[in-house]
Amino acid sequence: MILEIKAVCKSFHQVRSQPLAVLKQVSFTLDAGETTAIVGQSGSGKTTLLSLIAGLDNPDSGQVILEGQDLSAMKESLLARYRALKIGMIFQQFHLMPHLSARENISLPLEILRQDCIKERTDLLLEQVGLSDRQHHLPGQLSGGECQRVAIARALVIKPALLLADEPTGNLDIATGEKVAQLLFDLVEKEKKSLILVTHNPNLARQCQKIRTLDQGCLV
Repeated sequence: MILEIKAVCKSFHQVRSQPLAVLKQVSFTLDAGETTAIVGQSGSGKTTLLSLIAGLDNPDSGQVILEGQDLSAMKESLLARYRALKIGMIFQQFHLMPHLSARENISLPLEILRQDCIKERTDLLLEQVGLSDRQHHLPGQLSGGECQRVAIARALVIKPALLLADEPTGNLDIATGEKVAQLLFDLVEKEKKSLILVTHNPNLARQCQKIRTLDQGCLV
């Protein structure tokens, strides 16, 4: 088991109103190498759950335990480095640095962490996502599908323990989204990564080994 979510609750305070409970006693586990889809209606708490798993926010109660480490119990400075080493994230909007080339975007996490073998690892990921011939292009010179491939490579370049994807095909047309999804699952299988995927797309969800549904903050 690589990840354990234990009775996680999360609410957001509203002006002149009762707190809004977004997640209610959510619990599940993720095995090493397992792929799980989190599905549910808009507002069901999917993205909030992903933020807690990523250590970007803390639960009001409960625990998020990644490889034996309780993320909510870690100091922020330690958590930031642990997150950078252990978690790769893929977003719907890509979140690439617009002034950096595809190659530079992919290698950036390794540069920040001052890792060895930056060139070799970046070259490998560029080849795996089929962008060796586009490596010096800026995001504005790439298509949406190419930008998402860069984002996938950037998430994998650190060899994360856990890969998180929030609507990774949501900003792409159907045909491009299918190609990007196939690439993502191929790389996850090849590199034996654990994946949690948030999606509204039932076809994408069915490619995961497990599907978990959030309904009004509860896992059903």
